[in-house]
Amino acid sequence: MENRKVWFVTGASKGLGLALVQKLLANGFAVAATSRSIEELKTAVGSSSANFLPLSMSLTDEQSVGKAVADTLAAFGRLDVVVNNAGYGLAGSLEELSDAESRGNFDVNVFGTLNVIRAVLPHLRAQGSGHILNISSIAGITGTFPGFGIYCATKFAVNGLSEALAAEVADFGVKVTIVEPGYFRTDFLAAGSFATPKNGIADYQNVRETEALHQQQINGQQPGDPEKAADAMIRIAGEQNPPLHLILGTDAFGMAHSKIASFTAELESWKSVSVSTDFDA
Repeated sequence: MENRKVWFVTGASKGLGLALVQKLLANGFAVAATSRSIEELKTAVGSSSANFLPLSMSLTDEQSVGKAVADTLAAFGRLDVVVNNAGYGLAGSLEELSDAESRGNFDVNVFGTLNVIRAVLPHLRAQGSGHILNISSIAGITGTFPGFGIYCATKFAVNGLSEALAAEVADFGVKVTIVEPGYFRTDFLAAGSFATPKNGIADYQNVRETEALHQQQINGQQPGDPEKAADAMIRIAGEQNPPLHLILGTDAFGMAHSKIASFTAELESWKSVSVSTDFDA
């Protein structure tokens, strides 16, 4: 039965991860959920179910990730659906963000995801099944958000590695879906999940305006419903042929179409230059 699948969800103490864990438990799934603070996780999820395994895990520590996966297998005997949800937003122009700030975002959003993938794949390969859901963003499809270049870069990276991963593991019966949400009404834009540059540059007025828009106007008014996003992910995990790309939200759907249209128009406009660079036949 579907609800006997074992799920492993990172970043589960808030946002989409929390909504997903609560929905899974309500539907009888076994869930291993991770967060940096196990007490915060237990309080947020609010469940004493035997199907709930709360785990303290540092995403950037390979040993910590490996232990969390081992603890999941010890508790439930298998692993079926892995959701790489943990991550955080980072605002700031490319010039004003420091090397440490930029690498920090990559360490969690990209290399943390890779740490989990490396830890779970031996088990998924051995059992000949499994589904990895990597939570990206519409910002992994279109990067035209001034002040979000590094965050977009991390999500473009997640998209690229996920497409390659899907091709690498298909022969083992393992599926991959990239989940690309638009704006969902979570605490993603709140202080604990959203960082701004320590040393801003006054000239970047468009970046400051974008930061203010996200923190003061969009925050709390996002059109996406986290409960419905959780429903969509659970449904996708039950499909025989799930999509590689799952766009979530009317806003994201529209932005994806706009990117495709503008990219197609640019391709055609510059086709003569593009095709002029081959060796003559």
